[in-house]
Amino acid sequence: MVTVKECPAKTTAQTVYSPASAPDYVPIALLRELQLSRLKNIVTRAWERVPHFRARLDERGLTPDRIRSLADISLLPFTVKTDLRDTYPFGLFASPMEEIVRLHASSGTTGKPIVVAYTRQDLDVWTSVMKRAFATCGLHSGDVIQNAYGYGLFTGGLGAHYGAEDLGATVIPISGGNTDRQIMVMKDFGVTAICCTPSYFLHMIERAAQLDIDIRDLPLRVGVFGAEPWTSGMRDRIERLTGIQAFDIYGLSEIIGPGVAVECPCQNGLHIFEDHFYPEIVDPDTGNVLPDGEDGELVLTTLSKYAMPMIRYRTRDITALMPEPCPCGRSLRRMRRVGRRTDDMMIIRGVNVFPSQIESALLEVEGTLPHYQIILTRHHGLDQMEVQVEVTSESFSDKIGALEQLNDKIADAIEHVLSIRVQVTLVEPSTIQRSEGKAKRVIDRRLQP
Repeated sequence: MVTVKECPAKTTAQTVYSPASAPDYVPIALLRELQLSRLKNIVTRAWERVPHFRARLDERGLTPDRIRSLADISLLPFTVKTDLRDTYPFGLFASPMEEIVRLHASSGTTGKPIVVAYTRQDLDVWTSVMKRAFATCGLHSGDVIQNAYGYGLFTGGLGAHYGAEDLGATVIPISGGNTDRQIMVMKDFGVTAICCTPSYFLHMIERAAQLDIDIRDLPLRVGVFGAEPWTSGMRDRIERLTGIQAFDIYGLSEIIGPGVAVECPCQNGLHIFEDHFYPEIVDPDTGNVLPDGEDGELVLTTLSKYAMPMIRYRTRDITALMPEPCPCGRSLRRMRRVGRRTDDMMIIRGVNVFPSQIESALLEVEGTLPHYQIILTRHHGLDQMEVQVEVTSESFSDKIGALEQLNDKIADAIEHVLSIRVQVTLVEPSTIQRSEGKAKRVIDRRLQP
């Protein structure tokens, strides 16, 4: 059962939140005026400086002066990930290299990496939105923030680092991995907030218990978790086991990194920093813009990124824009939590399946742990799915009948969500490999010989 949060009432931005978050309360009319001004500027910059973008506009007979309203953004072409790969490494840059002060890149597991660039002004914007994100989560200059996102070419570590420092907090740049050291530092340094993937924090909770450390006894009060989809059920489990408040943060390297959107204390949708990132929701199949409230693919346009403007970038993340005002008082629109992506969908016996659906089903069954893996195979031309699920030590006993009952209960829960029956395999605690970054939920063996 998902817990309903009670949102603190907002009085003024200055009294409840740090001054860094004041832009979050700008009147909507002024916000739309700012967005349109920035949109015109960034489209003009891309048209003048990025041949790839100019060619796309030429194909449509468009020039920047055609953008006269925010609705006119729908006239512009989409940008997709293959555009970044096809122009690797610097083909989408709108600034000369002497103005580029930093480069980041994706891991490149599916080919050439995605390269992203930043001018000094871009880094200032990134620092600003991350500062606002942390302030939104209730963090301030007195906090000690353990940053367990990976540093290096991945954008997570440095993005969080500079925002937290600008907030005035004490930052521990521990990066990912070495879980025992993470727990030691958390305990010895009086850490009050942690940043990492939710799946890795679950692993830290598990390891702390093995070390006879109860995270509830530590000063830790806030977790800022992102870089992978996670369910409300997983949040409830994290908060129940640790006593902290767990916030969802959203971002992607192609846009800027973390800091595109974040939850407020209401924990009912993520506020998009739309003075810098203009959101749209489109039908994944047709590309048509959908109204607020309807699920579709999130499309983002950077309104203030100089080095590498992203115009109508298709994120592949499925969400919806929430039209209702938030009780916190922010004028920034919210998007629903991202629970799935168009490119993580599996089709099993004609049924669309997402890992988040499996997770939701498992978290409803007492005796399971939030560690699972989906194994896809093909037998006699038919796709098969096996869900390996860790169960608690108490459940994994010698009582075969009890285990069989638990197995059936899990299979029933998954069938209720998916409408198909899948194979469920119960495994002992700590059997499934833990990740120090993004969790790898699906092992696809269908194409193996």
